[in-house]
Parts: sequence; structure tokens; C-alpha cells
Amino acid sequence: MTQRPDQRPHQSRLAGTEVAFEENHHARPQLRRQCLTQALGRGLVGQFENGGNIGAMHDQDSTVDYAALKEQIREAGRKLGFAAIGVARADPGPAVAHLQQWLAEGCHGEMDYMARHAELRAHPEQLHPGTLTVISAALDYLPHGKSSDAPGQAAISRYAQGRDYHKVVRSRLQKLADAIAQLTGPFGYRVFSDSAPVMEVEYAHQAGIGWRGKHTLLLSRQGSWRFLGDIYTDLPLPPDTPAEEHCGTCSACLTACPTGAIVAPYKVDARRCISYLTIELDGPIPEALRPLIGNRIYGCDDCQTCCPWNRFAQLGDPEFAPRHGLDQASLASLFAWSEQQFDSRLAGNPIRRIGHARWLRNLAIGLGNGPATDEARIALRSRLDHPDATVREHIAWALTRLEGRSD
Repeated sequence: MTQRPDQRPHQSRLAGTEVAFEENHHARPQLRRQCLTQALGRGLVGQFENGGNIGAMHDQDSTVDYAALKEQIREAGRKLGFAAIGVARADPGPAVAHLQQWLAEGCHGEMDYMARHAELRAHPEQLHPGTLTVISAALDYLPHGKSSDAPGQAAISRYAQGRDYHKVVRSRLQKLADAIAQLTGPFGYRVFSDSAPVMEVEYAHQAGIGWRGKHTLLLSRQGSWRFLGDIYTDLPLPPDTPAEEHCGTCSACLTACPTGAIVAPYKVDARRCISYLTIELDGPIPEALRPLIGNRIYGCDDCQTCCPWNRFAQLGDPEFAPRHGLDQASLASLFAWSEQQFDSRLAGNPIRRIGHARWLRNLAIGLGNGPATDEARIALRSRLDHPDATVREHIAWALTRLEGRSD
């Protein structure tokens, strides 16, 4: 996954959208579809379906030791499996100007929602009234240390090989909010996991969890294989100290990007980013970029795998362990999945959101860039009459590319 000012992501996780301001996870990475209309209640005091309580208000008692409360919240987060919990003021600061400049340059491509909801990113209290504080949380997801270098193997971003991070992170955040309510009584809050226009990377930086790497994803001394989530709240918790940057003169991520999407340190042009091209972009992928995509059929991890800090990353939460062999599947075998198989096997996986046609489009490019085997040609020809014109066009491109080659 991206996965974007702010990627989901990803972290993404479109690195590009985290791009200069925020947003990778997961790309973005993880890739951020801002679902601002999910709001109407669950029956409990104005509670949101995706986690929140706007009906309640915290009684800001001056006798409360909010510094001690913050440490209790941090400990509750650790017990729920979060790798880090931090607190920031609900003010994205200079990151807003960076986001506006990035949008003005058109670096968001066709992700129109980035521009539509820019004001909500800049003003958290408009997204959730009464917000004073952001509780930022990180959850490790690295499922394995393997790479997908074999040309005939499908390379899928590691964040997308297991369970859908949106649901996992949101569920954990809701449990954390419930734990906080046990400590404080009713309070106003809303939880977010790449589900609304929230400047996740900026708040995580302000909360001391990490710094923005030159690839625009959040980076820490434990690496970047982390999902981010936030709780907007009316609790007046004291903020943590922002993290210091430790990228130094390293430019490994800029050099490693297959399409040159990291156009400058801390700036990604999403229009060239493989996470954007394979996940967010509808319709044909620009022909000039197709050979550069290689076997990457869903997202791209290159700017993370090359990062020296990721040598210190640990395996993450088991919820994100690979399913259905997505860490070792061949391009041809995945191309053979019917739409029904795609829907059933990827239920509860973020890949399912792109749909079967876009999946086949991406796989056709991978097959065209791979070995010119009989298996690849047979697989591609089996869908020459696919009802989707974009799929047919990418298959024709792939067959032409394999023509005359014998690998």
C-alpha cells in the first residue's frame, strides 16, 4: 500500500500521498479513501459507526492529573498491541501549507478527494467538534522479510498480504477509547484508521512516534513497517515532544524508486508512484511507466526495503500474516482467478477494493514484464475477450512485449 499527503499507505500505502504532508501508511502506506459520509450513529449518544462519541463531553476538571492519565493511556495501548502511543495538539501547523502547495502542483493525480477535503485536514475541529488533542498510535505490520525478486512471481506490498488494516487498527483504537472511558468517564472522541482526512504522519511526528522520512512515510528507529491510527478527543492531554529527524544525508529511497516518483526529498509525485498507479488510478496505466512497474501488481515497497532503519524492524502483529499464498504466488496463477475467486479469497483484504478488472490490468503488466514463457502467453490469451476494454488493452500490450522474446 502507498499508500499520500498523509497512505495508506501507508503507510498507503502510497508514499506519494503522504507526501509532503501527511498521509502510507499505508499509501500508505497505506491509500486513503476519505469516507466522510460514514457518520450516522449506532444508537449510543451520537456514536459513529466507525468509532466515536460526540454526544458525550469530557468534564475538564482542573484537579485531574492529565500527565498521569496520558501515561495510563500509553500503557493501555501497549496492552492492546500498539507499538507506540503519543499525544499531539490538534493543530497540523506548517504541514497544511505544504499540502496546499502539493495539491496546487497536481501531484495528487486523480485523487480528487485529497483536494476536496483539504480544509478538514487543516481544521480537525471541523471533522470532529470539540477536538483538542490527537492520540496517535502505531501498529507494526511487517509479515516477513522475504522479497519477490523472481520475475514470474507477483510482488504485493507487504501491508496488503494479510487482513485489512483498516478494520484491525480501528478495532484496536475503539478498544483503547473504551479503556480511556473507564479511566475518565464519558468523553468526546472519534477514531480514525485511514478512513477520513486526517494528517496521520504529521500528528505521529508531533507525538514523538517518528519523523517524516524522505520518502514521506513515517520513519522511526524501529523502521517504517507501521500502520498509523488516531483518536481525536476533547481530553486536554499534554503533548509529547516531536521526534527528531534521523535521515541525515541518506538518499537511498530516492535512488530506489523504480519510477522516480520521489522527485525531491520529502516530496512524492503520486502520478508516477506505483502504489498510485496500481491502486488508485482507474483506467489505463501510462504506457511509458508500464515497463518500470516490473512484477509489482499492488503497491510498491522499494522505498522501504532499501531504508537502513528497517534493518531494526521486527515482525509485526500476526493479524497481518500472509493469506492465500500472496507472499509467493506466481503472476499466472493469480491471473487465472475468476472474479468470484477474487472476491471470496480476498474478502477481508484491502486488495479487494480495487476490483477484479483492475487486478487483471496490473497482472497483465507483470506478465508482460516477466519471462516470455508459454505459461505467460497462454494465461494472457485466455482473457483476450475480457469485457473490460482496459484489461484487453493491457493484455495486448503484454503479448506484444513478450513477442519475439524467449526467456
